[in-house]
Amino acid sequence: MDLKTEIRQMAKKAKEAGPALTRLKTTQKNRVLEQTADSLLKQTRLIIRENQKDLKSARKAGQGAAFLDRLSLKESTLKEMAQGLREVAQLPDPVGEVTGMWTRPNGLQVGRMRIPLGVIGFIYESRPNVTVDAAGLCLKAGNAVILKGGSEAFYSNLVLTRLMQECLVREGLPRAAIQMIPTTDREAIVELLKLEEFVDLVIPRGGEELIRMVTAQARMPVLKHYKGVCHIFVDEGADISRAQVICLNAKVQRPGVCNAMETLLVHQSIAKPFLPAMVRLFRKEKVEIRGCPQTLKIIGTGKGIRPAAEEDWSAEYLDLILSVRVVAGIKEAMAHIHKYGSRHTEAILTRDYDRAREFLNSVDSSVVLVNASTRFNDGHQLGLGAEIGISTTKLHAFGPMGLTELTTTKFIVFGQGQIRS
Repeated sequence: MDLKTEIRQMAKKAKEAGPALTRLKTTQKNRVLEQTADSLLKQTRLIIRENQKDLKSARKAGQGAAFLDRLSLKESTLKEMAQGLREVAQLPDPVGEVTGMWTRPNGLQVGRMRIPLGVIGFIYESRPNVTVDAAGLCLKAGNAVILKGGSEAFYSNLVLTRLMQECLVREGLPRAAIQMIPTTDREAIVELLKLEEFVDLVIPRGGEELIRMVTAQARMPVLKHYKGVCHIFVDEGADISRAQVICLNAKVQRPGVCNAMETLLVHQSIAKPFLPAMVRLFRKEKVEIRGCPQTLKIIGTGKGIRPAAEEDWSAEYLDLILSVRVVAGIKEAMAHIHKYGSRHTEAILTRDYDRAREFLNSVDSSVVLVNASTRFNDGHQLGLGAEIGISTTKLHAFGPMGLTELTTTKFIVFGQGQIRS
């Protein structure tokens, strides 16, 4: 069977599984999730053995320690994955929820009911634990999913998908509800993106190059974010000691993730008392500073401190590098974010209620925080239980995508014989 036919058949089977998934009771979904969690723990040796094949290839290709860490599946990782599935099982089921009812003058009762999106194509890179997270969320929300992981995690993803399918079959559910494209050929993605009659939504999760390729070629809607250029604005009169703790956490806790701070904006009235000590803390953590002229005038230049170029303001470093700019006030800070930001995550550190409200109301990003680290833009941290990704588009989700964001609504109408005149 040629690749085009194989991908088409997978998508068709996923679409055919839809009615069975829509009718699923919450207890059935939860049993599959619990059984999958049990299977991950029972089959730990098998999963780690398959994961070693991927790690061996990655080492041979000269991948670095950070890459190998993301790729690695250890016993502790599998326990975390199992616990994540159990947490999803405990979450309220959004499918069938009626979000509101109202009565029209003619007596019709009108409401909205949550329903699955349908078939989701999920295209992602590196982390094999994402395979289980995504499939578990899609199942709980009543969606079929077609997984296309990166070639670097091929054997890991394959065994994880097979274990999940076995749990589906034991519960009498279609195997096609969770499928993985069984090839490393990137042409398979191209073929999947043509099948808008079967696939309702595509979610790419990975580097900017992958996401732009998917967006350019997909014939169906795409939920995405290209990059996370996240800002913190330290306002006039901010609590300096609190601001130092927050800024350090936002940059150095995990610099290689999309919700890490990439640009620090500082009000000019607080720059002199705040920046020298803040920069010393950053330098202890080996953060390279790229500063505007006012920043450099305050802190000086030297090893690891240099002038910022224009391209630095829109850079997603994903590394221990930070752009720093002194601004005249909140208006200039928000203008900078509007010009250079990626609508991902922004924070203001302030003691002023009115400026906090102005920032919340005016900044157009998926998560806007007051006096907290940008690292909180995460489904689990925000109480969603889990997430399949973060969207910086507004149709149909904005921000972390949990169970509710993997559903849509339809209108339901109750009548007593009304006709339209």
